[in-house]
Amino acid sequence: MGEVFHTFIVGFTVFIKDYFTGFWDYETPKMMVVKNRTLGFIYRSVQFLVITYFIWYVFISEKAYQESETHPESSVYTLMKGTAVHGDYILDTVEYVQPSEGGDVISTILRREVTYDQKHGTCAEHFKVPSANCTTDSDCVQGEIDFEGHGRRTGRCIRYYNHAFKTCEIQTWCPIEEYAVVREPPLVEAINFTVFIRNSIHFPKFKVLRGNIKDMPNKRKMQKYLSKCQYDEENEPYCPNFRLGYIANKARENFSELCKTGGVIGVFINWKCNLDLDPSHCKPTYSFRRLDLRKDQASSGYYYRFAKYYNKNGVSSRTLIKAYGIRLDVIVHGQAGKFSPIPTMISTVTALTSVGICTITCDWIMLTFIDKNEIYSERKFDEVINEPTAPIPTELSYINSFGSIHSDLSDGVPL
Repeated sequence: MGEVFHTFIVGFTVFIKDYFTGFWDYETPKMMVVKNRTLGFIYRSVQFLVITYFIWYVFISEKAYQESETHPESSVYTLMKGTAVHGDYILDTVEYVQPSEGGDVISTILRREVTYDQKHGTCAEHFKVPSANCTTDSDCVQGEIDFEGHGRRTGRCIRYYNHAFKTCEIQTWCPIEEYAVVREPPLVEAINFTVFIRNSIHFPKFKVLRGNIKDMPNKRKMQKYLSKCQYDEENEPYCPNFRLGYIANKARENFSELCKTGGVIGVFINWKCNLDLDPSHCKPTYSFRRLDLRKDQASSGYYYRFAKYYNKNGVSSRTLIKAYGIRLDVIVHGQAGKFSPIPTMISTVTALTSVGICTITCDWIMLTFIDKNEIYSERKFDEVINEPTAPIPTELSYINSFGSIHSDLSDGVPL
């Protein structure tokens, strides 16, 4: 046992000594010319890929020589325009737009389901509500509130309006919506409604402020231009007026289907500005996409309820409206960049350093797959313990004008 421990201590001491002395060794690369076309082709190919990546993607595409800002300050103002005829009524923005003047969210009503003349009182619960169906009063618990229902139960079991079956009586706004609702036809004229979207964006780092509306010499010409223009990606990129039909089409949605179920559409305003050019070249681009999940039929679409209250014969009454429509969420993204020496230097140094990957890759291929007889490895790695007093002649070594030691292994090396 003592001999084993002694052997372990001696071996561990030798290891520590070798590690400590080796830590102070100096390593320098040795240049060796290997005239192997396969290896040379791999070397130049990897070089080409690395250089192409940095020139095309890093510097040209990603503009790594620029200082960038990705969190600008933004302001959005929206306004819906248009008039529709619904039966004998003329509907304006007050009737179908919520809110009439919005920020980054605005919606318009496309279809309504209306329950007229509701009053506080007692009436039969809807038969689709769980445990609402009954045969006697004992089936209905007085004071119980079903959160999937419409009100508080009175404890009575009554006929469901003009039907033969019975449901529990409740205190609520009567008649209930499911029984008395009137479904109105969709507002087809809404396809031609226009949405005015004004967006301004500020890059505080570069002190640049831009807007999405075309500059005009005076206010009169500006109003005339805005009253007539319609956004077009090529011809009118600075017009802030968008037809609802155009938005639905760009979002790849059928407007007739939207009228039935409603939907949420994102209006994405993207600012990608190269401030090495004149700020007038900083223009917004628009994209449109449906945001609500259409796969889940239970939660897809967009609708909301609101009521109009009034007094009728001294009794408080209301008209309940369930509105289906399009909600537009305006989402702004911005990025600006300008030349700066610091990111340029960092990217350049990174590119030059990455070229060393070519040498590492080819050395690994050479020593692993080509150096079958370990001829390359013998020339690649040398250990100099003491500096020689006289030059050692070597058949395959010479010193060029730059002082680098080269080994030419073009002859006599079997591949």
